[in-house]
Amino acid sequence: MEEKVLKDLYLTNLLSVSTIARKFSTSEGKVNYWLHKYKIPKRSISEAVYLKKNPKGDPFKFNIPITEEDLILFGLGIGLYWGEGNKRNKHSIRLGNVDPNLIISFIKFLERIYCVDKNKLKFGLQIFSDISPLVAKKFWIAKLDISPSQFQKVVVTPTRGVGTYRYKSEYGVLTVYFNNSKLKKVMDGLIESFGCV
Repeated sequence: MEEKVLKDLYLTNLLSVSTIARKFSTSEGKVNYWLHKYKIPKRSISEAVYLKKNPKGDPFKFNIPITEEDLILFGLGIGLYWGEGNKRNKHSIRLGNVDPNLIISFIKFLERIYCVDKNKLKFGLQIFSDISPLVAKKFWIAKLDISPSQFQKVVVTPTRGVGTYRYKSEYGVLTVYFNNSKLKKVMDGLIESFGCV
């Protein structure tokens, strides 16, 4: 196989080894041999999985904030993720809160700065047992203008007596998810660049 052809297929068109092997009616071992011979670096398993899940490319792109409004939104979004986001999960960006305006601001940040399609977001809702799951879900759907199909199963936690939580968490804690390990690394890297992690 010619080096230029292999580079074009593997590096430019991002075809997998198995796809290239099928295309030329040969074995994956042969394709790996040619990759090694031409010193073409192989993708890691995680990179290969990512490409398989995102065959059309990244489902996000960075819009450099130019206007004052976008600069403020960028700072706000990174700050919200830093303060309220769940950094433990390696594969998704997650942010949870009881305040719908905070969640709306974070979604706006994802849409405007990283061009994330709002319809690709998922939502988790955790409520106490004295809150109606149906009422809580309807509240968040109306506030965020999202589809019921974007919700995961509502998690209900038993109520532990009377407290002020019900005023703070009248409709539960909503978590917004965007499952993309690459964007997750980008945002974690931004926080690290500030010397904060």
